[in-house]
Amino acid sequence: MKSKTNTGGLVYSTDSGRMCPACRQPVAGCLCRATLRPAGDGVVRVSRQSKGRGGKTVTLVKGVPLDGLALAQLGKELRSACGSGGTIKDGVIEVQGDHLAQVMALLSGRGWPVKQAGG
Repeated sequence: MKSKTNTGGLVYSTDSGRMCPACRQPVAGCLCRATLRPAGDGVVRVSRQSKGRGGKTVTLVKGVPLDGLALAQLGKELRSACGSGGTIKDGVIEVQGDHLAQVMALLSGRGWPVKQAGG
């Protein structure tokens, strides 16, 4: 028997990517602009990773308390300041290369508590 509340629905589509849980539209064309950021403890964590990337080092930024559009803008600013490429995946900013100190300085300059995660 189905419940009366509709809690299911399309979460991901190969045509349009991730779907908004509130309005069921693609995140890029979301009508309600629901915030899709992960809940955290308020500390921005910056780390390096090269595992699974063919030996290439990537700087990861997790836990930034921003919504999707502001997170994309911050990612663009960080990539421009570091002079490299990158992307945003599931609320995590990825900057190509080892820019740990520079990214930490930029984020702490914005007033966020920043910690280095990992080794």
